[in-house]
Amino acid sequence: MKKGVRSLELFVGAGGMALGSAQAGYEHQSVLEWDSNACQTLRHNKLRRVSHVRDWDIVEGDVRCHDFRQYEGRIEVVFGGPPCQPFSIGGKHRGHSDERNLFPEAVRAVREIRPKAFVFENVRGLLRVGFANYYNYIINQLRFPEIIRHESEDWVDHLARLERLYTGGKHRGLRYNVVYEYRNAADFGVPQKRERVFVVGIRSDLGLEFSFPRGTFSQDALIRDQWITGEYWERHRIAKSKRPAQPPTLQHRIQQLSHDLGFESRPWRTVRDAISDLPRVEVGQTSHRISNHFLNPGARSYPGHSGSQWDEPAKTLKAGDHGVPGGENTLRLDDGSVRYFSVRECARIQTFPDEWFFEGSWTEAMRQLGNAVPVALANGIAAQLLRTLSF
Repeated sequence: MKKGVRSLELFVGAGGMALGSAQAGYEHQSVLEWDSNACQTLRHNKLRRVSHVRDWDIVEGDVRCHDFRQYEGRIEVVFGGPPCQPFSIGGKHRGHSDERNLFPEAVRAVREIRPKAFVFENVRGLLRVGFANYYNYIINQLRFPEIIRHESEDWVDHLARLERLYTGGKHRGLRYNVVYEYRNAADFGVPQKRERVFVVGIRSDLGLEFSFPRGTFSQDALIRDQWITGEYWERHRIAKSKRPAQPPTLQHRIQQLSHDLGFESRPWRTVRDAISDLPRVEVGQTSHRISNHFLNPGARSYPGHSGSQWDEPAKTLKAGDHGVPGGENTLRLDDGSVRYFSVRECARIQTFPDEWFFEGSWTEAMRQLGNAVPVALANGIAAQLLRTLSF
C-alpha cells in the first residue's frame, strides 16, 4: 500500500481540515492546537481509534513557542487555519493589530520546515478592502519566508522590500509560488453556504503551478431537482400538498434551466439532505443512539438572523464571540419558529462523520464547529494539491 504524504497541521481546532486532507491521502505526523476543548475532542476520537486521528501526534500548546525546525526534511506539506477572528465579518476587525493574528507563525513554520507546499485557509473577510494591504503583506511573506522583518522595520516598509523582490524576480533563496482564491463549501457537497479563502503555495524549485478546483455541486442543479423535475421532493417523500411554493425570485432562472438538456454538476445538498434521517428529539431531550444529538432551548430570530431553511444549504455556522450567536445556528421550522441545531446536526452540516465526537459544553462544542473547515471542502482542495504534486 502506498504511503501517504507526510504533513503537519497548525491551528487544527476540532479537526475539519486535518480530517479532510487525511481522507485525501496525507499522513499528519503532528497536529498543533492551543484550545484545550478542541484538543480533548481530538484525544477522545484518537482513544476511540477513529480513522486517521488514531495515528496523529496531538500537540497542545501555543504555536508561538513551538520549534518547527525539528520537521525540516520530514514534512512535505503544511496545512493550517490561523485564527480567523481578526479578519471575520462577525469579529472586531482588528486585523494585523489583533493579538490573535497568527499568520506570522504560519510564515515562520514555512521558513523553518521548508515544505514542498502549504495550504492555509481563512474567512472571506480577509479579502475586504480594509485589509488589502495587510493581506498583500501576508502573501508576500509566504512567497519569501526567509526575508524576515527587521526589528526596527515597520511592516509597511517590510512589504515594500518584499514587493521589490517579487517584481525584480532575482531572489535565489527559498521562494514559493503562491495563489489564493475563495470557495463556497456548497459547491463541494457541503450542505452549507460557507465561503473560505485558501492560500496555496508550492516551492518554486519544483516548477509546478496549482489551479483551484471548481467543485462538482451547483445551485442550478438543485433548482432543477426541486422546481423542474421534482426529484428532490420525491426523494424525500414529500407530498405535493406539503411542498413549499415556488420562490418568485427563481422564476426567471427556472425558465432558463428548463431549456437545458443536462447538467454535469450535482445539486447542492440541503439541510434536509444532511439531517432528516437523524432521530427526532425535543428541546431538553438527548438521543441515546446518536452522540452529541440534543436540543438546547432559547433559540430566537431577529432581522437579518432568521435561521436556515430546510430545503437550502444552511447559512454559515458561526462560533460566536461569547457563545452561540442568538439568531445563528438555528433551523426555521414550518410554523415560522426557530430552534437551535444540535451539535450532531452542525457536525453533519460541516460534513464530519457521525463517529466524530465533540468534547466540552454545548457552547464549546458549537464554537469548535463554528470555527471548523468543512471536511468535504478541505478534502477537495487537498486532493487537488496532491494531483498537482503528483506524489
